[in-house]
Amino acid sequence: MLEARETETSRLLKKWHSGERAGLDGLLDRHLPWIRNHVRGRLGSLLRVKAETMDYVQDAMVQFLKYGPSILVAEDDHFRALFVRIVENSIRNQYDWFTAQRRAVSREKPLPPDTVLSIDRPVDRVVRPSQEAANNENEAWVRLGLELIDADDSKVLILRQWQDLSFAAIGERLDISAAAARMRHNRAVTRLAREVGKLRRGQIGGNDFGLSSGNSGKSL
Repeated sequence: MLEARETETSRLLKKWHSGERAGLDGLLDRHLPWIRNHVRGRLGSLLRVKAETMDYVQDAMVQFLKYGPSILVAEDDHFRALFVRIVENSIRNQYDWFTAQRRAVSREKPLPPDTVLSIDRPVDRVVRPSQEAANNENEAWVRLGLELIDADDSKVLILRQWQDLSFAAIGERLDISAAAARMRHNRAVTRLAREVGKLRRGQIGGNDFGLSSGNSGKSL
């Protein structure tokens, strides 16, 4: 795993990963207002009232930082770009259901505490010596990718891969046929693999994390 350079954001993330509540509080103080404003502007129709935007965004950030894979991001704009997508997708993916599934996966298949993904620069291979560590890191990338793909894709993958439902049962949940559930799952696997590949190359959306960060207040 490549180490990102030390910045205030990465320092706060490391504090949080080591169990210090001050790290989480610092991340929220530093980034929450900016992320809240962007999410409110982009997802207004999915939020009941503007006054609740703070609650949605803060809770989504905290839930991911507690139960999602541990990440290390150096630049402010990279952190914000990532969390805007995580928050938006969490809301689109039926917020209560998706956060409950994330917590369940974290409880049932916890990642080792030293599994930290550095996403500021490309990672072409896992540099840990054991296959077990490699498998842990690969699963962490998959879980992060799951946060960033479309709602229908992430839901069918959770139902199949983590809840181990049959395609017939998935079809009943999603009100589609078993054959359609299988096709949706196969497409979702391809899209998830594509997203994970982009993340491992240091990319998210149109932003290449290997480039200069530029203006941290830029529109996403």
